[in-house]
Amino acid sequence: MVSVNSRAVAPEVDRASVLEAVGLDFDHDIELVLAFLNTCDAEKGTEVLDEHAHWQRWCTERGLVVVPEVEAAREIRDTMRSSVACGTRPTGLANTTWPVQVQLRNGIPSLVGVDALGSVLVAATRLVHTEHWERIKICPAEDCLWAFYDRSRNRSRTWCSMRVCGNREKARSWRERHTPA
Repeated sequence: MVSVNSRAVAPEVDRASVLEAVGLDFDHDIELVLAFLNTCDAEKGTEVLDEHAHWQRWCTERGLVVVPEVEAAREIRDTMRSSVACGTRPTGLANTTWPVQVQLRNGIPSLVGVDALGSVLVAATRLVHTEHWERIKICPAEDCLWAFYDRSRNRSRTWCSMRVCGNREKARSWRERHTPA
């Protein structure tokens, strides 16, 4: 029987230095994906993806290049929000492909978006592959529906803000239970 020392075959790599070498920043990815998911605001009644000019301004504010059609952005955003809100992979939604590039950065392959939507999708893909995606949630308050990142240890956060949405829902629930029928 032959035994192989795996460290001799594949030396241990410092993950932090690899991430740094390719310029990956998960906090930036989280911010970008949340900002994209929150381009519609139920509370304020605003929709960034209703006009190309608003979509272009959103992209420019984030330093994203070439701005694709707003219709494609809206379809991708709505599909991603449905996926996050359902907690499972919804059926019947469009399967969309979008061009991205693979670049070598310091000898390490890395995905890069060709345009603004590609950058958002690359960031979302990194979140999926690093198990950060499951922490993105949609607030269940019907007058909110804000996308947020659950930083709780056991991933149990429900509301975007316990002070606002959670408190409103608890007060509403209490009133319903204590109102005479």
